[in-house]
Amino acid sequence: MKLSINSPVSCCFAIAVGALALSHQVAAQESAAHSSALQQSRLIEFDAPVPGQLGTYAYANNDEGAVVGFYTDGNVVPHGFLRTPAGKFVSFDAPGAGLGEGLDQGTVAYSINDLGVIAGQFEDPFNNFHAFLRYPDGKFVVFDAPGAGSGTNQGTLAYNVNLEGAAAGIYIDSMSNEHGFVRGFFGEVATFDPPGSIATMVCEETCLNVEGETTGFYFDTNSMVHGFLREPGGKIISFDGPNAGTAPFAGTYAASINAEGEITGYTLDSNYLAYGFTRSRDGKFTSFQVKQASTAPGEGSAPFSINLFGAVTGQYNDAGTAMHGFSRSAGGAVRTFDAPDAGTMAYQGTRPSTNNAAGEVTGWYIDTQFMPHGFIWMPQGDDCP
Repeated sequence: MKLSINSPVSCCFAIAVGALALSHQVAAQESAAHSSALQQSRLIEFDAPVPGQLGTYAYANNDEGAVVGFYTDGNVVPHGFLRTPAGKFVSFDAPGAGLGEGLDQGTVAYSINDLGVIAGQFEDPFNNFHAFLRYPDGKFVVFDAPGAGSGTNQGTLAYNVNLEGAAAGIYIDSMSNEHGFVRGFFGEVATFDPPGSIATMVCEETCLNVEGETTGFYFDTNSMVHGFLREPGGKIISFDGPNAGTAPFAGTYAASINAEGEITGYTLDSNYLAYGFTRSRDGKFTSFQVKQASTAPGEGSAPFSINLFGAVTGQYNDAGTAMHGFSRSAGGAVRTFDAPDAGTMAYQGTRPSTNNAAGEVTGWYIDTQFMPHGFIWMPQGDDCP
């Protein structure tokens, strides 16, 4: 599968989540219909300021403009980072992270809320994963989900943190099977799997909203993929989006949920062509394809994040399997963008990860030497959500 969900100074106005009336949503989104030639978007490329570093991945941005992710130093040790809205870099290692040269253990930050709390995972010297929350004062809380295995490539990975300080992610048990978890503000952990799941993925960065709703996808016994919504009380709703195929690894990949309960992601048909979708709280789907995307098998359009106003961001692949970024408003207007130094060959290009309430997008790009770098795309004027 060529599209991957694995492996961020506001240009418009400062937005606090929940501070704007919902009635403003449609009008604000529809204003993004087309960009004027005089109002160009801006894209900032960046790397961790560490000599000899081997690549920078930006995973998430919050509404304040802070970005988190990780970089790998010249000794092949990953480190988490926070990039402040002013562009200052703060590097950090979770307590207990493996720092051995050449071992590729270390710390990865995946998500940040608007209060500056960061969620992520670290790999210890025994190649076991543990979850962490890092607070703005630099203090850490480390935790493991009940049932997490203690062997190599087993353990707990926190992929999300919401505004209330709850976390969600996956744990890998002693049989190396994946399951979902949600951790409450007071530290209580609930584990779960949708009925019929043989592997559950709570996807990265923006899959736990302030209401405590969680989304992701799971594999059934035929290796078909289905989306799910887990409600705060534990009820799980399974769903399949438009164009979802029934072949192994085809189906529905839910990737993000916003405060209104809207979900975005993509479906893969039986030829593994990806179609973007949004799903409203009442279960209605809108399917779309970025017009510039290749429609050859294995290509297409894949959203990864949906913001407060229903704007989504993600990647589309061209006929040469190079990646390009897009931002789609709730009204359906699409803007595409590329990092200036992104490569144009297969598996190179621009890969968005999350978008905040102002429509700013963060992610990474792969250059002509297959080196990853971070970026922030900032919409201007009519591009704003």
